[in-house]
Amino acid sequence: MDLGLVLQTDPPASRVIDLMQRAERNGFRYGWTFDSAVLWQEPFVIHSQILANTSRLTVGPMVTNPSTRTWEVTASTFATLNDMFGNRTVCGIGRGDSAMRVAGRRPNTLARISGAMKVIRALARGEEADLDGTAVRLPWVKPGAELPVWMAAYGPKALRTAGAEADGFILQLADLYLTEYMVRTVKDAAVAAGRDPSEVTVCVAAPAYVTGDDSPGALAHARDQCRWFGGMVGNHVADLVARYGTDGGAVPRELTEYIEAREGYDYAHHGRSGNPDTRFVPDGIVDRFCVLGPVERHIEKLTALRELGVDQFAVYAMHDAQEAVIDAYGSAVIPAVGP
Repeated sequence: MDLGLVLQTDPPASRVIDLMQRAERNGFRYGWTFDSAVLWQEPFVIHSQILANTSRLTVGPMVTNPSTRTWEVTASTFATLNDMFGNRTVCGIGRGDSAMRVAGRRPNTLARISGAMKVIRALARGEEADLDGTAVRLPWVKPGAELPVWMAAYGPKALRTAGAEADGFILQLADLYLTEYMVRTVKDAAVAAGRDPSEVTVCVAAPAYVTGDDSPGALAHARDQCRWFGGMVGNHVADLVARYGTDGGAVPRELTEYIEAREGYDYAHHGRSGNPDTRFVPDGIVDRFCVLGPVERHIEKLTALRELGVDQFAVYAMHDAQEAVIDAYGSAVIPAVGP
């Protein structure tokens, strides 16, 4: 199993770069950042510096979207980074929750994501693509250029699109039941599309918080530091409930039930510990969706995820123990579960 680190691009950018360097030294193989232009600094500028200051890390957004940047610009950005640093990028893409909503727009449709994945992948590889009826190619892209495109998804149609069309599937939660259910849906969709399901890389992303013991006080602090994640996931779940309801079986109740007490969401606190809009998230959801406790609990859960077909676990590190978690994973977790 590969390990990744996920960060927001809060200033100063130098700290993001330092943490990514620390992650690489500890055996992490992927470095991810949020992509929401209003809330945080421009990620691709920072990606260039992460790549320049590391030697092995593969870098990308978790996740970009197909509307805040035009598709040819996104492709050109990735292709430029790959030309400079040697095919060390990955394009994570999704509907654009915070990036779209803070700008007063609705998240993207699946049809738009599908079209963008095809165009961005092709252009970044130097191939010709149809861009709104115009044949476009980046003539400067060298032979051998590659760009895997991984799609974030939760709902049934999105999962099927990821399985049929994406190079990888990003699931932003670490619940074992839901992971098994969603990975199976993605893999089945790959088979239905005539693909080898092993060609779809599976990445689970969730907060990880390592405690010295599993005492009630230590776990309570870890939960409070990671409760924001249930609220972030809840934004996507609320969209699913609005579309599919809760009684039709299209979306598991294990995913939707906890948002019944959700009242609203202010993106000013998005992805941050202490987010006041996530008080509705119960401890049980934090425990299910995140990875908390002593090192041995992390090894147990990541081993279980690996057995469910997960190829990468990406650590969201928006909490008060960033360095400690990176180092604990490097010294104990990665040697136990890594490749």
